[in-house]
Amino acid sequence: MSDKKDFRFAGTVDHLAIKCEDLEKDVEEYKRLGFSVETVYEDWAMMRDAKGFGIALLPPNSKHPPHIGMKIDTMEELEKAANAEGRPIKPHRDGTSSFYTKGVSGQIVELIYYPENFGE
Repeated sequence: MSDKKDFRFAGTVDHLAIKCEDLEKDVEEYKRLGFSVETVYEDWAMMRDAKGFGIALLPPNSKHPPHIGMKIDTMEELEKAANAEGRPIKPHRDGTSSFYTKGVSGQIVELIYYPENFGE
């Protein structure tokens, strides 16, 4: 196990963001697999399974990279992690705030904070 000084951040895996060719078609296919629609925009959609795990669908026009999304419990935790990683936090149109950083073996990780009133 690594030393505390090497510790970067902690979170819970919230979603995987994957590329798709046809957003509308893929949303319908994930619904057939038991997922529900959380959010749909022209450049991405978030689908959730019955336990809350998400699949973010990224069509060719999406500005988002494929990534692993990790949920942070508080805005303070997100700010601390962003400062440690040297990354800016970006507020999003759905009310969340996040930043992207390097993960393991070149993968991208998004640390994301959902406010208490998210989805209302």
